[in-house]
Amino acid sequence: MGLKLTLKPNERIVVNGCVIRNSNKRQVITIENRADVVRGEDLLPESSPALPVRQAYFLIQTALISPDTREKLVPVIQELLVKIITIFGRDKTTGVFEAANFIAVQDYYKAMSALRPLMRHETAVAEYAAQQRLREAGDAPPSALAES
Repeated sequence: MGLKLTLKPNERIVVNGCVIRNSNKRQVITIENRADVVRGEDLLPESSPALPVRQAYFLIQTALISPDTREKLVPVIQELLVKIITIFGRDKTTGVFEAANFIAVQDYYKAMSALRPLMRHETAVAEYAAQQRLREAGDAPPSALAES
């Protein structure tokens, strides 16, 4: 059984490094053999904040969509994942170990999926830290103080 994708109007997907954009109508496609596939909504922009988990995710997505870069990127990704394990507590690192295992078997999409929960946590921590810095500096707008 192949991979069945339902594409939203104008949605992008990347298949084996080729960027494909859907028309303005909903479409269903089936990929019947093994291919590196990622939806546009799962891709981080290059301008994404330089947080450790986001950096690892971006490098993994680069390896997924640019197979010619994998040989150089995999050791960098593995080193970054080791650093991430030391940053977060034990309860948060399960996804990092899963991502490392998926990288070892060249399943880059699943490696990205394994990091998504930790990436959301990392973003929440960074936002909280930014609000704290604003409070300490006395520069927090009233709305930012009320939200926390």
